[in-house]
Amino acid sequence: MTTRIAIVEDDLTLRLALGRGLREDGFDVVLSTASGGDLLAGLGDSAPEVFVVDIGLPDTDGRDLVLALRARGVRAPVLLLTARGDVTDRLSGFRAGADDYLPKPFHFEELVLRLRALVRRGHQPADPPDGLFLDLAAHEVGCDGKSAGLTPTEFRLLAALLARPGEVVRRQALIAAAWPAGGIVHDNTLDSYLLRLRRKLAALGRADAIVTVRGVGYRVG
Repeated sequence: MTTRIAIVEDDLTLRLALGRGLREDGFDVVLSTASGGDLLAGLGDSAPEVFVVDIGLPDTDGRDLVLALRARGVRAPVLLLTARGDVTDRLSGFRAGADDYLPKPFHFEELVLRLRALVRRGHQPADPPDGLFLDLAAHEVGCDGKSAGLTPTEFRLLAALLARPGEVVRRQALIAAAWPAGGIVHDNTLDSYLLRLRRKLAALGRADAIVTVRGVGYRVG
């Protein structure tokens, strides 16, 4: 059985080469796009089993795309491609929910071996959060036909919560996801952003969406 794969890479030459090579290696390229928005719009029933995502996309950061996928309940493994290979970039990719990381330039054979390893490990699908959804292109959260705009930090923070519906996400994990560049983030800064998020969710009729678990962290629903 062939493995269904999605490619998100804005370099047309590389995207076509990846698609051709992966098909020759037995993958079924069900989606091949240049932007994160196009990927999310095209997911439909294609159900990729693994994703290859470039970090430097024209409409978003690839790490934010991973957050948006996880927030939708997509648990298929993601391999990030990037021209930036320092430790900070790699760590921020893993914190966003990526499963592997390959700096450019790379050997195609290594890419294939990494992808096959990810597929063997696999991920079980998760139920997406009830009612709430994130719009990556518009940087909005929506519910029941209404929407509210989000700043990039608010988007990453809410995506980190929606990616684990029903689970308690610790404060440090939220800080790592919302501020991927690192640095010192004080507790009151996180609290301030959560308050702003709650106000926006309240305007959508979901004032109870973010639940505080005292001494531990927060969860959705």
